[in-house]
Amino acid sequence: MIVGVPREIKPQEYRVGMVPAGVNALVEAGHQVLVEVGAGLGSGILDEQYEKAGAKLVSTAKEVFQRADMIVKVKEPQPAEFGLIKKGQIVYTYFHFAASRELTDGMIKTGAVCVAYETMEYKKGTLPLLTPMSEVAGRMSIQEGAKFLERPTEGRGILLGGVPGVEPGNVVIIGGGVVGTNAAKMAAGIGAKVTILDVSLDRLRYLDDVLPANVTEIYSNAYNIREAIRNADLVVGAVLIPGAKAPSLIRREDLQHMKQGSVIVDVAVDQGGCCETTRPTTHANPTYIIDGVVHYCVANMPGAVGRTSTFALTNATARFAVEIAKRGWKDAVKAFQEVRTGVNMVDGKITYKAVADAFGLEYTPLEKL
Repeated sequence: MIVGVPREIKPQEYRVGMVPAGVNALVEAGHQVLVEVGAGLGSGILDEQYEKAGAKLVSTAKEVFQRADMIVKVKEPQPAEFGLIKKGQIVYTYFHFAASRELTDGMIKTGAVCVAYETMEYKKGTLPLLTPMSEVAGRMSIQEGAKFLERPTEGRGILLGGVPGVEPGNVVIIGGGVVGTNAAKMAAGIGAKVTILDVSLDRLRYLDDVLPANVTEIYSNAYNIREAIRNADLVVGAVLIPGAKAPSLIRREDLQHMKQGSVIVDVAVDQGGCCETTRPTTHANPTYIIDGVVHYCVANMPGAVGRTSTFALTNATARFAVEIAKRGWKDAVKAFQEVRTGVNMVDGKITYKAVADAFGLEYTPLEKL
Protein backbone atom coordinates (compact mmCIF):
# COMPACT_ATOMS: atom_id res chain seq x y z
CA MET A 1 0.00 0.00 0.00
CA ILE A 2 1.10 3.59 -0.60
CA VAL A 3 0.69 5.68 2.56
CA GLY A 4 0.69 9.48 2.34
CA VAL A 5 1.56 11.99 5.06
CA PRO A 6 0.65 15.56 4.04
CA ARG A 7 1.59 18.72 5.88
CA GLU A 8 -1.18 19.92 8.20
CA ILE A 9 -2.81 23.15 6.97
CA LYS A 10 -5.18 23.99 9.81
CA PRO A 11 -4.10 27.36 11.29
CA GLN A 12 -1.38 27.05 13.95
CA GLU A 13 -1.33 23.24 13.69
CA TYR A 14 2.22 22.05 14.29
CA ARG A 15 1.67 18.31 14.61
CA VAL A 16 2.29 15.74 11.88
CA GLY A 17 0.58 12.40 11.24
CA MET A 18 3.66 10.20 11.35
CA VAL A 19 7.15 10.26 12.85
CA PRO A 20 10.21 8.58 11.28
CA ALA A 21 9.73 5.48 13.43
CA GLY A 22 6.28 4.98 11.92
CA VAL A 23 7.67 5.46 8.43
CA ASN A 24 10.34 2.87 9.15
CA ALA A 25 7.78 0.36 10.42
CA LEU A 26 5.68 0.72 7.26
CA VAL A 27 8.67 0.50 4.93
CA GLU A 28 10.00 -2.56 6.75
CA ALA A 29 6.57 -4.13 6.23
CA GLY A 30 6.86 -3.58 2.48
CA HIS A 31 4.83 -0.41 2.02
CA GLN A 32 5.77 2.89 0.39
CA VAL A 33 5.45 6.13 2.38
CA LEU A 34 5.13 9.56 0.76
CA VAL A 35 5.81 12.55 3.01
CA GLU A 36 5.16 16.12 1.90
CA VAL A 37 8.23 18.33 2.14
CA GLY A 38 8.23 20.24 5.44
CA ALA A 39 5.44 18.17 6.98
CA GLY A 40 7.36 17.52 10.20
CA LEU A 41 9.03 20.88 10.75
CA GLY A 42 6.41 22.10 13.25
CA SER A 43 7.28 19.09 15.40
CA GLY A 44 11.02 19.51 14.97
CA ILE A 45 11.33 16.61 12.49
CA LEU A 46 13.53 17.30 9.46
CA ASP A 47 12.88 16.04 5.95
CA GLU A 48 16.22 14.25 6.10
CA GLN A 49 15.03 12.20 9.06
CA TYR A 50 12.05 10.95 7.07
CA GLU A 51 14.28 10.09 4.12
CA LYS A 52 16.65 8.20 6.40
CA ALA A 53 13.67 6.20 7.70
CA GLY A 54 12.77 5.22 4.14
CA ALA A 55 10.15 7.79 3.09
CA LYS A 56 9.99 9.39 -0.32
CA LEU A 57 9.63 13.17 -0.13
CA VAL A 58 7.16 14.84 -2.48
CA SER A 59 6.82 18.56 -3.03
CA THR A 60 3.03 19.06 -2.87
CA ALA A 61 0.01 17.84 -0.95
CA LYS A 62 -1.71 17.28 -4.28
CA GLU A 63 0.82 14.61 -5.20
CA VAL A 64 0.49 12.95 -1.78
CA PHE A 65 -3.29 12.68 -2.13
CA GLN A 66 -3.16 11.61 -5.77
CA ARG A 67 -0.75 8.74 -5.22
CA ALA A 68 -1.64 7.44 -1.77
CA ASP A 69 -4.05 4.63 -0.95
CA MET A 70 -4.21 5.80 2.65
CA ILE A 71 -3.74 9.30 4.07
CA VAL A 72 -2.48 9.62 7.63
CA LYS A 73 -3.15 13.02 9.22
CA VAL A 74 -3.73 14.64 12.59
CA LYS A 75 -6.61 17.06 12.04
CA GLU A 76 -9.76 16.79 9.96
CA PRO A 77 -9.40 17.60 6.26
CA GLN A 78 -9.86 21.28 5.57
CA PRO A 79 -12.20 22.52 2.78
CA ALA A 80 -9.17 23.08 0.53
CA GLU A 81 -8.36 19.37 0.86
CA PHE A 82 -11.82 17.96 0.11
CA GLY A 83 -11.22 18.05 -3.64
CA LEU A 84 -7.92 16.17 -3.27
CA ILE A 85 -9.47 13.13 -1.59
CA LYS A 86 -10.34 10.19 -3.85
CA LYS A 87 -13.29 7.83 -3.70
CA GLY A 88 -12.33 4.73 -1.73
CA GLN A 89 -9.21 6.36 -0.28
CA ILE A 90 -8.65 5.64 3.42
CA VAL A 91 -8.32 8.81 5.50
CA TYR A 92 -7.02 8.04 8.99
CA THR A 93 -7.14 11.07 11.30
CA TYR A 94 -9.15 12.99 13.91
CA PHE A 95 -12.49 14.00 12.37
CA HIS A 96 -14.91 15.08 15.14
CA PHE A 97 -17.71 15.03 12.57
CA ALA A 98 -20.50 15.87 15.02
CA ALA A 99 -19.05 19.36 15.51
CA SER A 100 -19.19 20.31 11.80
CA ARG A 101 -21.92 19.80 9.20
CA GLU A 102 -19.61 21.30 6.55
CA LEU A 103 -16.96 18.65 7.22
CA THR A 104 -19.55 15.87 7.35
CA ASP A 105 -21.12 16.88 4.02
CA GLY A 106 -17.70 17.42 2.45
CA MET A 107 -16.44 13.97 3.36
CA ILE A 108 -19.71 12.28 2.31
CA LYS A 109 -19.17 13.72 -1.16
CA THR A 110 -15.62 12.35 -1.39
CA GLY A 111 -16.71 8.72 -0.95
CA ALA A 112 -13.64 8.08 1.20
CA VAL A 113 -13.25 5.55 4.00
CA CYS A 114 -13.03 7.75 7.09
CA VAL A 115 -11.32 6.15 10.10
CA ALA A 116 -11.60 8.53 13.04
CA TYR A 117 -9.06 8.41 15.85
CA GLU A 118 -11.54 9.80 18.37
CA THR A 119 -14.07 6.95 18.07
CA MET A 120 -11.62 4.03 17.99
CA GLU A 121 -12.70 2.18 21.10
CA TYR A 122 -11.12 -0.75 22.88
CA LYS A 123 -13.42 -3.45 24.22
CA LYS A 124 -13.01 -2.14 27.76
CA GLY A 125 -14.57 1.16 26.69
CA THR A 126 -11.31 3.10 26.53
CA LEU A 127 -10.41 5.37 23.61
CA PRO A 128 -6.75 4.55 22.92
CA LEU A 129 -6.16 7.12 20.17
CA LEU A 130 -8.02 9.95 21.90
CA THR A 131 -6.34 9.39 25.25
CA PRO A 132 -2.87 10.85 24.43
CA MET A 133 -4.29 14.14 23.17
CA SER A 134 -6.80 14.25 26.01
CA GLU A 135 -3.88 13.99 28.41
CA VAL A 136 -2.14 16.88 26.66
CA ALA A 137 -5.29 19.01 26.43
CA GLY A 138 -6.19 18.40 30.07
CA ARG A 139 -2.78 19.55 31.26
CA MET A 140 -2.75 22.47 28.85
CA SER A 141 -6.18 23.64 30.04
CA ILE A 142 -4.69 24.65 33.38
CA GLN A 143 -1.56 26.14 31.79
CA GLU A 144 -3.63 28.25 29.39
CA GLY A 145 -6.30 29.07 31.95
CA ALA A 146 -3.67 30.34 34.38
CA LYS A 147 -2.22 32.58 31.67
CA PHE A 148 -5.56 34.10 30.73
CA LEU A 149 -6.45 34.75 34.37
CA GLU A 150 -3.70 37.37 34.35
CA ARG A 151 -4.78 41.02 34.03
CA PRO A 152 -2.84 41.76 30.81
CA THR A 153 -4.97 39.09 29.13
CA GLU A 154 -8.18 40.55 30.68
CA GLY A 155 -8.51 37.98 33.43
CA ARG A 156 -9.19 38.56 37.14
CA GLY A 157 -5.53 38.85 38.04
CA ILE A 158 -5.45 35.56 39.93
CA LEU A 159 -2.42 33.40 40.65
CA LEU A 160 -3.98 29.94 40.75
CA GLY A 161 -1.64 28.60 43.42
CA GLY A 162 -1.90 31.68 45.63
CA VAL A 163 0.92 32.64 48.02
CA PRO A 164 1.27 32.47 51.81
CA GLY A 165 -1.39 34.75 53.26
CA VAL A 166 -3.49 34.84 50.06
CA GLU A 167 -5.94 32.08 49.16
CA PRO A 168 -5.42 30.13 45.93
CA GLY A 169 -7.71 30.24 42.95
CA ASN A 170 -10.79 28.08 42.50
CA VAL A 171 -10.80 25.65 39.57
CA VAL A 172 -13.99 23.84 38.50
CA ILE A 173 -13.66 20.91 36.09
CA ILE A 174 -16.79 19.52 34.43
CA GLY A 175 -16.10 15.91 33.47
CA GLY A 176 -13.93 13.34 35.21
CA GLY A 177 -12.52 11.48 32.22
CA VAL A 178 -8.98 11.65 30.88
CA VAL A 179 -9.10 15.42 30.21
CA GLY A 180 -10.66 16.22 33.58
CA THR A 181 -8.34 13.96 35.55
CA ASN A 182 -5.23 15.45 33.96
CA ALA A 183 -6.55 18.96 34.49
CA ALA A 184 -7.23 18.18 38.14
CA LYS A 185 -3.73 16.78 38.63
CA MET A 186 -2.16 19.93 37.18
CA ALA A 187 -4.39 22.36 39.07
CA ALA A 188 -3.98 20.52 42.35
CA GLY A 189 -0.25 20.29 41.81
CA ILE A 190 0.16 24.07 41.72
CA GLY A 191 -1.95 24.46 44.84
CA ALA A 192 -5.35 25.55 43.49
CA LYS A 193 -8.64 24.56 45.13
CA VAL A 194 -10.19 22.12 42.70
CA THR A 195 -13.74 20.85 42.24
CA ILE A 196 -14.36 18.09 39.68
CA LEU A 197 -17.86 17.04 38.64
CA ASP A 198 -18.95 13.83 36.91
CA VAL A 199 -22.18 11.88 36.40
CA SER A 200 -20.61 8.54 37.35
CA LEU A 201 -20.46 7.80 41.06
CA ASP A 202 -18.00 4.99 40.40
CA ARG A 203 -15.72 7.45 38.62
CA LEU A 204 -16.02 9.94 41.48
CA ARG A 205 -15.05 7.23 43.97
CA TYR A 206 -12.01 6.37 41.87
CA LEU A 207 -11.00 10.05 41.60
CA ASP A 208 -11.40 10.45 45.35
CA ASP A 209 -8.89 7.64 45.80
CA VAL A 210 -6.25 8.88 43.34
CA LEU A 211 -6.41 12.68 43.52
CA PRO A 212 -4.92 14.78 46.34
CA ALA A 213 -6.83 16.31 49.24
CA ASN A 214 -7.26 19.73 47.60
CA VAL A 215 -9.61 18.16 45.02
CA THR A 216 -13.31 17.83 45.87
CA GLU A 217 -15.47 15.42 43.87
CA ILE A 218 -19.10 16.47 43.26
CA TYR A 219 -21.92 14.69 41.45
CA SER A 220 -22.70 16.49 38.20
CA ASN A 221 -26.17 17.89 37.61
CA ALA A 222 -27.47 21.24 36.42
CA TYR A 223 -27.87 22.66 39.94
CA ASN A 224 -24.42 21.61 41.16
CA ILE A 225 -22.75 22.94 38.00
CA ARG A 226 -24.41 26.36 38.40
CA GLU A 227 -23.43 26.53 42.07
CA ALA A 228 -19.83 25.50 41.37
CA ILE A 229 -19.14 27.97 38.56
CA ARG A 230 -20.42 30.93 40.64
CA ASN A 231 -17.27 30.77 42.75
CA ALA A 232 -14.87 29.62 40.04
CA ASP A 233 -11.89 31.57 38.77
CA LEU A 234 -11.25 28.95 36.08
CA VAL A 235 -13.78 26.52 34.57
CA VAL A 236 -12.59 23.62 32.40
CA GLY A 237 -15.11 21.94 30.11
CA ALA A 238 -13.98 18.32 29.86
CA VAL A 239 -17.13 16.48 28.80
CA LEU A 240 -17.00 13.78 26.12
CA ILE A 241 -19.68 11.64 24.49
CA PRO A 242 -17.69 9.61 21.91
CA GLY A 243 -18.49 10.71 18.38
CA ALA A 244 -21.44 12.87 19.45
CA LYS A 245 -21.91 16.58 20.08
CA ALA A 246 -21.07 17.63 23.61
CA PRO A 247 -24.05 18.66 25.77
CA SER A 248 -24.42 22.38 26.61
CA LEU A 249 -24.02 22.34 30.38
CA ILE A 250 -23.26 26.04 30.91
CA ARG A 251 -26.00 28.33 29.62
CA ARG A 252 -25.60 31.91 28.43
CA GLU A 253 -27.56 33.20 31.43
CA ASP A 254 -25.20 31.35 33.81
CA LEU A 255 -22.35 33.65 32.80
CA GLN A 256 -24.05 36.58 34.52
CA HIS A 257 -23.53 34.85 37.86
CA MET A 258 -19.85 34.11 37.31
CA LYS A 259 -17.01 36.35 38.48
CA GLN A 260 -15.94 39.14 36.16
CA GLY A 261 -12.64 38.16 34.56
CA SER A 262 -13.07 34.46 35.24
CA VAL A 263 -12.00 32.07 32.48
CA ILE A 264 -13.68 29.17 30.71
CA VAL A 265 -11.40 26.74 28.87
CA ASP A 266 -13.74 24.55 26.80
CA VAL A 267 -11.70 21.50 25.80
CA ALA A 268 -14.93 20.00 24.41
CA VAL A 269 -14.93 22.58 21.59
CA ASP A 270 -13.81 19.86 19.13
CA GLN A 271 -17.20 18.22 19.73
CA GLY A 272 -19.19 21.47 19.71
CA GLY A 273 -18.39 22.61 23.25
CA CYS A 274 -20.17 22.17 26.60
CA CYS A 275 -20.89 25.88 27.01
CA GLU A 276 -23.71 27.52 25.06
CA THR A 277 -21.46 30.47 24.23
CA THR A 278 -18.56 28.36 22.90
CA ARG A 279 -17.29 28.99 19.40
CA PRO A 280 -13.98 27.70 17.97
CA THR A 281 -10.94 29.96 18.22
CA THR A 282 -7.33 29.66 17.10
CA HIS A 283 -3.94 29.90 18.74
CA ALA A 284 -3.48 33.27 17.00
CA ASN A 285 -6.73 34.64 18.49
CA PRO A 286 -7.50 32.23 21.33
CA THR A 287 -10.03 34.15 23.44
CA TYR A 288 -13.14 36.28 23.38
CA ILE A 289 -15.23 37.78 26.19
CA ILE A 290 -18.95 37.39 26.80
CA ASP A 291 -20.61 38.96 29.86
CA GLY A 292 -17.19 39.60 31.38
CA VAL A 293 -16.12 35.93 31.16
CA VAL A 294 -13.02 35.10 29.11
CA HIS A 295 -13.59 32.15 26.78
CA TYR A 296 -10.61 30.09 25.56
CA CYS A 297 -11.94 27.70 22.90
CA VAL A 298 -8.99 26.69 20.72
CA ALA A 299 -10.08 23.69 18.66
CA ASN A 300 -6.62 22.14 18.38
CA MET A 301 -5.05 22.86 21.75
CA PRO A 302 -2.37 20.13 21.59
CA GLY A 303 -1.13 21.61 18.30
CA ALA A 304 0.60 24.35 20.29
CA VAL A 305 2.98 21.81 21.80
CA GLY A 306 3.53 20.07 18.49
CA ARG A 307 6.56 17.98 19.31
CA THR A 308 5.20 16.53 22.54
CA SER A 309 1.78 15.97 20.97
CA THR A 310 3.08 14.38 17.77
CA PHE A 311 5.16 11.79 19.55
CA ALA A 312 2.42 11.08 22.11
CA LEU A 313 -0.17 10.65 19.36
CA THR A 314 1.87 8.55 16.98
CA ASN A 315 2.83 6.19 19.81
CA ALA A 316 -0.85 5.18 19.65
CA THR A 317 -1.74 5.61 15.96
CA ALA A 318 1.24 4.02 14.20
CA ARG A 319 0.35 0.45 15.15
CA PHE A 320 -3.05 0.66 13.49
CA ALA A 321 -1.66 2.46 10.44
CA VAL A 322 0.61 -0.53 9.89
CA GLU A 323 -2.25 -3.00 10.36
CA ILE A 324 -4.61 -1.16 8.00
CA ALA A 325 -1.87 -0.94 5.38
CA LYS A 326 -1.11 -4.65 5.81
CA ARG A 327 -4.67 -5.95 5.76
CA GLY A 328 -6.74 -3.29 4.00
CA TRP A 329 -9.53 -1.58 5.92
CA LYS A 330 -12.09 -4.40 5.60
CA ASP A 331 -9.85 -7.10 7.06
CA ALA A 332 -8.53 -4.66 9.67
CA VAL A 333 -12.15 -4.06 10.76
CA LYS A 334 -12.58 -7.82 11.24
CA ALA A 335 -9.32 -8.17 13.14
CA PHE A 336 -9.48 -5.13 15.42
CA GLN A 337 -12.36 -3.81 17.51
CA GLU A 338 -10.67 -0.41 17.52
CA VAL A 339 -10.66 -0.09 13.73
CA ARG A 340 -14.28 -1.23 13.48
CA THR A 341 -15.48 1.48 15.87
CA GLY A 342 -13.23 4.02 14.14
CA VAL A 343 -14.89 3.72 10.72
CA ASN A 344 -17.30 6.67 10.56
CA MET A 345 -17.97 6.75 6.79
CA VAL A 346 -17.67 4.46 3.78
CA ASP A 347 -18.53 5.42 0.22
CA GLY A 348 -20.65 8.40 1.27
CA LYS A 349 -22.58 6.48 3.94
CA ILE A 350 -22.38 7.34 7.63
CA THR A 351 -21.47 4.23 9.62
CA TYR A 352 -21.20 5.78 13.09
CA LYS A 353 -24.62 6.36 14.64
CA ALA A 354 -23.76 9.36 16.81
CA VAL A 355 -22.57 11.27 13.75
CA ALA A 356 -25.77 10.52 11.83
CA ASP A 357 -27.88 11.47 14.84
CA ALA A 358 -26.06 14.80 15.26
CA PHE A 359 -27.45 16.02 11.94
CA GLY A 360 -30.52 13.84 11.42
CA LEU A 361 -28.83 11.97 8.57
CA GLU A 362 -29.21 8.36 7.53
CA TYR A 363 -27.20 5.79 9.47
CA THR A 364 -25.89 2.65 7.76
CA PRO A 365 -24.50 -0.07 10.05
CA LEU A 366 -20.99 -1.00 8.99
CA GLU A 367 -21.99 -4.66 8.85
CA LYS A 368 -24.23 -3.92 5.84
CA LEU A 369 -21.21 -2.71 3.86
